[in-house]
Amino acid sequence: MAEVVLFHHVQGLTEGVRAFAGELRAGGHIVHTPDLFDGERPATIDGGIALVQSIGDDVLRERADRVVADLPAGLVYAGFSFGAATAQRFAQTRRGARGALLYESCIPITDEWAFGPWPERVPVQIHGMDRDPFFALEGDIDAARELVETVGSELAELFVYPGDRHLFADSSLPSYDADAAALVIQRSLEFLERVD
Repeated sequence: MAEVVLFHHVQGLTEGVRAFAGELRAGGHIVHTPDLFDGERPATIDGGIALVQSIGDDVLRERADRVVADLPAGLVYAGFSFGAATAQRFAQTRRGARGALLYESCIPITDEWAFGPWPERVPVQIHGMDRDPFFALEGDIDAARELVETVGSELAELFVYPGDRHLFADSSLPSYDADAAALVIQRSLEFLERVD
């Protein structure tokens, strides 16, 4: 059994994010789903980006820090898009991380504003669509490939799915792709079994 903290995307802690967490729980894992937006659910990605900007990075970082401060060190950090950046930050900077599941986002590990080198022996799995306007076209897929190349395929995996949808694993959004989401869940459960 792994213990996971799953951070939501810019549209908030939707029913689809909760359902995804439920699938991981059904695999026998403990999954925490913090709400960094205090209940707000923007209707669109643009609305979510505007909300993030209005709350501010510092406040959101403090909220995430408070969440994990009360949790044990040996966590798997997971997140969707905006939430994946938070998950990656903890995986790279919080001692005792057991792994990272990054959905539709990856921060370059060699950029000056990155979180530092990838920690030794911390496995990571990254998922995204090959024509996603955010993941594929804004450079995250390149960052993911660089991470896999740097860390090595024994610890790092990148799964790319055909399509142009962002937030495709959230069953409550129009961008949902049931077939691709089922593969994401299957591969995530396999990952969690390995880090258990």
